[in-house]
Amino acid sequence: MVLFYRGAWCPYCNAQLRAFQRASATLADAGVQVVALSVDDEAAAVGLIADHGLTFPVGFGADARAVAGLTGAFVNQDPVYLQSTGFVLDPAGKVVVSVYSSGAIGRLVPDDVAGLVRYVREHAAASA
Repeated sequence: MVLFYRGAWCPYCNAQLRAFQRASATLADAGVQVVALSVDDEAAAVGLIADHGLTFPVGFGADARAVAGLTGAFVNQDPVYLQSTGFVLDPAGKVVVSVYSSGAIGRLVPDDVAGLVRYVREHAAASA
């Protein structure tokens, strides 16, 4: 799964990233790998990783407008950053579900992701 977060300064993003870190064992059991991305510079990303003990990859320096052009994510105009966006991908990289926010709230949570992945797997096995 891929998470775009607003920046290390965003309390909602910090809470979301901490939640995904706390759920890392549950997500790993479900076969979910997490990556996150923002427009933050390297120092902010490194600080965020250290502050929250994040063990999943965290990208930085994203070009918000280019990412939005490719994904449809919302962009805040001043200052420029990506609004919270999340994608759950299947093993082939196809989007299973996406959640787009145009502001601070409205984002994926770990329990929903793990439950969705289990549901999709169970129903794929039943229809095979």
